[in-house]
Amino acid sequence: MNWSEMFFQSWNGIVRTLIVGTLAYGFLVMSLRVSGKRTLAKLNAFDLVITVAFGSTLASILLSESVALAEGATALALLIALQYAVTALSVRSARFARAMRAEPSLLLRDGTPLPEAMRRARVTHEELDAVVRTEGRGGLHDISAVILESDGSFSVIAGPQGASTP
Repeated sequence: MNWSEMFFQSWNGIVRTLIVGTLAYGFLVMSLRVSGKRTLAKLNAFDLVITVAFGSTLASILLSESVALAEGATALALLIALQYAVTALSVRSARFARAMRAEPSLLLRDGTPLPEAMRRARVTHEELDAVVRTEGRGGLHDISAVILESDGSFSVIAGPQGASTP
């Protein structure tokens, strides 16, 4: 490949990308709307993997001339169908749901960190302090609970109304 081909190979490639990209994007948006809000919910690691897979599949459709639009659309539809099946099974089976998603972890109770829970969740004391500061609290003593949710976010439950604030 010479230097000029690194920046421009042919108009055919650009036209293909425009046409296939537009059609693939439209197909993905339509499919996601039909499949429901849960398809892209960021609730757990499985959902994150599916989201990354959507992006990777769309990129393959757009940039690889060896992937036909029909094949790419089939791959996207398969990912959406599998995500739908997993979420449907999760709603119907608590056992399956536990296997697919992490349970929330209680990291602090009544102002006291729970070291074993923090170790399992790989959360440091400094991170716990930062979460509490983000909530505008002076320290751990102002907090009833800190929970690491299944999506990786933290929930902070304030202490009693009489607790001091900064």
